Amino acid sequence: MGIFNKFYRGQILAWSLLNIFLLAACSSPQAETPTTSTPAANSNANDTLRLLYWQAPTILNPHLAQGTKDFEASRIVYEPLASFDKDGKLVLFLAAEIPTQENGGIAKDGTSVTWKLKQGVKWSDGQSFTAADVVFTYQFLSNSSVGATTLADYEAVSSVQAIDDHTVKINFRKPNPAWSQPFVGLNGMIIPRHIFEKFNGSNAREAPGNLLPVGTGPYKVVEFRPGDTIIYEANSSFREANKPFFKRVELKGGGDATSAARAVLQTGDVDYAWNLQVESPILKQLEAAGKGRLDISFGSFVERIAINHTDPNKQTKDGERSSLEFPHPFFQDIKVRQAFNYAIDRDTINQQLYGVSGRPSANVLVAPNIYNSPNTKYEFNPKKAADLLDAAGWKDTNGNGIRDKNGFEMTVLFQTSVNPVRQKTQEIVKQALTSIGVGVELKSIDGSIYFSADPSNPDTLGRFQADLQMFSTGNSNPDPGAYMKSFTCDEIPQKKNNWSKSNYSRYCNPEYDQLWQQSNTELNPEKRRQLFIKMNDLLFKDAAIIPLIARADVNGVSNRLVGVNLTPWDADTWNIKDWQRK
Repeated sequence: MGIFNKFYRGQILAWSLLNIFLLAACSSPQAETPTTSTPAANSNANDTLRLLYWQAPTILNPHLAQGTKDFEASRIVYEPLASFDKDGKLVLFLAAEIPTQENGGIAKDGTSVTWKLKQGVKWSDGQSFTAADVVFTYQFLSNSSVGATTLADYEAVSSVQAIDDHTVKINFRKPNPAWSQPFVGLNGMIIPRHIFEKFNGSNAREAPGNLLPVGTGPYKVVEFRPGDTIIYEANSSFREANKPFFKRVELKGGGDATSAARAVLQTGDVDYAWNLQVESPILKQLEAAGKGRLDISFGSFVERIAINHTDPNKQTKDGERSSLEFPHPFFQDIKVRQAFNYAIDRDTINQQLYGVSGRPSANVLVAPNIYNSPNTKYEFNPKKAADLLDAAGWKDTNGNGIRDKNGFEMTVLFQTSVNPVRQKTQEIVKQALTSIGVGVELKSIDGSIYFSADPSNPDTLGRFQADLQMFSTGNSNPDPGAYMKSFTCDEIPQKKNNWSKSNYSRYCNPEYDQLWQQSNTELNPEKRRQLFIKMNDLLFKDAAIIPLIARADVNGVSNRLVGVNLTPWDADTWNIKDWQRK
């Protein structure tokens, strides 16, 4: 039967998230502080679903998005071929069946996968969805002039073919153990050829469809004010009878996480509030009001501090900062990076700010749990940190409390998004670094800018014009291949790729890249698992970044709202067609 069926028998439950081939075998088809405004006069309050995203969406093209907020808003409109539920099983969206070897969908040699598409699916403008749209989506995101942010999920693809209007074949460069990565889940949303074909190049960000998208999902956008509000209405072309359940969706952006929590848990003004990164005691107090509940679920996200391996203060002739042309003046030294790692008190951060919604972590890869390395251990040890800086030659020679070397002082700019938990984390980190002789300047950036895909804005994650920056991310698929690729040399954001790639730290280690290349073609699940763990452990040993807290997804859900069924492998809005008022 070949290597793809070798592991089908026995240990299905234990290995279902380990190897995507097993998933096929066990799956079945299927601004200002916001105060919610009154719905429009022609909209009955019970017919309107109110969503509050304190990080406001700025673009509705998922292949040009940087921040989760933009994927969330896009997912209400767009759909992938399939996605993963919370148990790691494939659920069908635009595909008609899950490919397996038995139905001929998965090639025996692992070099292709063929998807059958649902028939009769319409875009919200009434045009038919076909395999040509899937082919075009690949042409769009793989065009280097576009600068797509989702390209890592498609690196293994050599071509995408429309066999007929309702059959699409994805060919891989080599046998691919992660055949369900392309067009599946958060990064797999299909966009319409007839809307974007004239914008498949350097003009991609000028497409009107980025702001008023045409999708196959349950709702369509009728109004979008970037950084503020999106108004959706039910898509009359949606294929499922009697769905969606709401006539209108209002997504309000802006404000802060605490106000968002209050709006759903205490006042009941909104139905759903996203990403409540608020101190645990405050959340408990608000939940006691009885208007809503907290939905807490651990997934793959890790709050981390990215260390800039390039110099954010020097610029190239054409004005690029944090360029590979200029290594960082002290973070190139592993002793310095390890010192910063030892200086941070994860336990205090978690106890004071996260509580039950966080777990201190030394790993960058934490989910599924079979990939969570047992070989690493974080340690808070200011003395070790100081000793390492001494050994690296950084000492306070002028008595001003800040270490220096060769006339250069060890001062860092530490930036993150505006968020009370993150600002308090910054203060804890600053206090620790100051105690070992590091000067620290803090910077807070509005989330709609910080997580923006705007290549012209210097304050985005991708531009990283600071020494340290804090945010949270993780793998969006049970197979962590694409996520772990984000630490390879090829994934470094630069001016020439519109700062669209996700190796924000500019970390580059050929040893790591070699491990990733091995994992990309390794078909044995256990060997592949060990390769991912080795990659994680190398990042830990190199102190490439500083993982802080494995963060749970914490969202607020009104007691009036039912049908919410979250998964760590897609947007919160992935099943919004099933949401309804009690």
